[in-house]
Amino acid sequence: MKVSPKVKLIRYTADPEATVALAAKLCYSDRDLDDLTDNIMASDNSTFIARLTDMGHLSPIEHASFTFSIEGVSRALLAQITRHRIASFSVRSQRYVSEDSFNYVVPPAIEELGEAAVARFVGQMDTIMDWYRDWQAALGHGEKSNEDARFILPNACETKMIVTMNARELMHFFELRCCNRAQWEIRNVAWLMFGEVAKVAPNLFRDCGPGCVRGACPEGKKSCGKADEVKKTRDSLFAGGKTKKR
Repeated sequence: MKVSPKVKLIRYTADPEATVALAAKLCYSDRDLDDLTDNIMASDNSTFIARLTDMGHLSPIEHASFTFSIEGVSRALLAQITRHRIASFSVRSQRYVSEDSFNYVVPPAIEELGEAAVARFVGQMDTIMDWYRDWQAALGHGEKSNEDARFILPNACETKMIVTMNARELMHFFELRCCNRAQWEIRNVAWLMFGEVAKVAPNLFRDCGPGCVRGACPEGKKSCGKADEVKKTRDSLFAGGKTKKR
């Protein structure tokens, strides 16, 4: 069955912006931590966080972490997202979980070719499913058969995962993966993740996204030429947030 990406922020550091502000102000204050903590919790930290990121003092941002559930994505996406090594991943196992009725992702380019093309793709997925079941039967079913039958599964096969990143790594992730030159699936997932964190820490992620939202496109001659469109996408995700203008 065809699936689409679903991303949900399921856990995050309590009051992430205050946590970051506390970690940063500790570096410049001689006050004891209890007093500093009380002051931070009672303050509006938006201006301080803006100054912090402008200074490039990003290590305190690592104290805020965010955990997402991600499903409806392909094994091809898994190969890309796990390249971001400052993160933790837990992924549904194809060894312990049978894929005898696997879901799959249909690339948009195939959908654009029309219903006949999609039907052809679906038929191919059904064929691979039959091949997988044949190998399961030949190998005796169970964990061992799944382990080896999975070698015939396509990159389109759906996977599910839990992903945790700290805020600094998320900033780096959004810079690379929200860009229009990123592969379409991980770009879609990155924007969904961005939308989730923008709700709970808008000031922390106010300037995040691909390089073009902060200035000239870093892709140079390979630029998509759609910086204004990208900025509108980013800004729309903050519509319900409390980010402060500087």
